[in-house]
Amino acid sequence: MSEGLSFPPLMSGEAVTDDALRAACTRAARGCDAGLITYRLDGAEMQCALVFAPEVPLAQAVAMLPLCGVGFQNALGALAPPEVAVQLEWGGGIRLSGAACGAFRMVASTTDPDAIPDWLVVGFTLPLYPAEDPDMAETGLNPDQTALFAEGCAEVQPPALIESWARHTLHWINRWEDLGPASLHSEWRGLVFDIDHEVSIQGQTGSFIGVDEHFGMLLLSGDTTHLIPLTTLLEPAP
Repeated sequence: MSEGLSFPPLMSGEAVTDDALRAACTRAARGCDAGLITYRLDGAEMQCALVFAPEVPLAQAVAMLPLCGVGFQNALGALAPPEVAVQLEWGGGIRLSGAACGAFRMVASTTDPDAIPDWLVVGFTLPLYPAEDPDMAETGLNPDQTALFAEGCAEVQPPALIESWARHTLHWINRWEDLGPASLHSEWRGLVFDIDHEVSIQGQTGSFIGVDEHFGMLLLSGDTTHLIPLTTLLEPAP
């Protein structure tokens, strides 16, 4: 049951009391329809996850991680004050006005890049307010960590954000299916955090110079460009 939340055609919602990503994986493994959105709104953070039924190999299907991120940026960008900058990290992290604020995660029924997965789930966790230190935003003790309501977004209602994320994500799914990945690449590149800067990820350090056609990270270290496939971000299925 979606408890009054409104979802676009081919999508449905279910409120859960446990981890939304894990709940979505459980539903997917049992054979639920694609388009199911599980969400949890109690506590100091909101959680949301979307079930996909890919028709392409996993190496291509994992593009749903940046796609869901773009949908989130579009959704929050439409609801938040204009001065709040929403950016995305390659590894799934969410940035609000430059500070870390939650992240996207991804799980699939297989880890074989060449296999078509039975299901793929992409979900995010977003802190609503600093649970351990309510004065964090004011004291500046953790300037690289923030929460939604600490960034002037007190008027953003989590249920409305879920509904908006569903609509914007569906829009990008349709564009990806109809037009291919080019438009998604263009939109995502304008939102990605730390592009053209030195980063350290998965034990490697170098300049983040871009991504390949499947959103694998291109990391320039000296004269060598390393490829870190997006599939390396997959978490084990529960």
